[in-house]
Amino acid sequence: MRDLVMAVHGSARPGAAVPVGRLAEAVRRLGGAPVAVGYLDHRAPSLADVLAERPGAVVVPLLLGDGYHRTVDLPAVARRFDCAVTRGLSGEHAVALALYDRLRAAERAAGGPADAVVVAGAGSSRPGGDDGTLRAVEQLRPLLPVPVTAAYCSAAAPDPAAAVARLRARGLRRVVLAAHLLAPGRFTHALAAVPDTWAVTEPLADHPRLAGLVVARYTEAAGTGPRSPAGGAAASWNRAGRAANRAA
Repeated sequence: MRDLVMAVHGSARPGAAVPVGRLAEAVRRLGGAPVAVGYLDHRAPSLADVLAERPGAVVVPLLLGDGYHRTVDLPAVARRFDCAVTRGLSGEHAVALALYDRLRAAERAAGGPADAVVVAGAGSSRPGGDDGTLRAVEQLRPLLPVPVTAAYCSAAAPDPAAAVARLRARGLRRVVLAAHLLAPGRFTHALAAVPDTWAVTEPLADHPRLAGLVVARYTEAAGTGPRSPAGGAAASWNRAGRAANRAA
């Protein structure tokens, strides 16, 4: 069975790796394949160091958008070690449902429902780099009886503070920032400081639906080719991913 390497952006902030570690453990429990984490920036071990020890691995990008990391530098690193790179997590319905769960938890903690939601993504200047956040907005709108809009923590507009201010100018007071982000870092820290918000949701990495999605990505890539696991193992991972998403 090929190794599964989760490629993470990384953050120097304390605690940033904790939810990623919980996700890795959940993925191991679901399928039993060897699972490792490699970071693209700010934290060790680097993705290159991890792949050097696991040539031919399947790399699952833990990225919610298809910006520079997903489309340029990550594939370049993977090619050096004959590794397959799966699709990222951008635009997946499982991500939107995890975001919905986080929103409901934040509302309960705040003491009441939102009357508007801002989905705050990392942001990208590359064409299509913000599509994951926009798709999450589209998928959340049918689930919520309130306005849902997008904002970006960097490289694109509007920023979260501006998006919140616009909604409040319309008379909406319980504005929730839904963090379309995987792990704690400078962006989640910045969201917590945005004024006049009703609540800010927790990041997504350790939500059960993400584990099921990672399993599905791995199976999609490892199911064919000379390094693929036996058919029974691949089928087991497919069943595990579906079961995780049903149970979440």
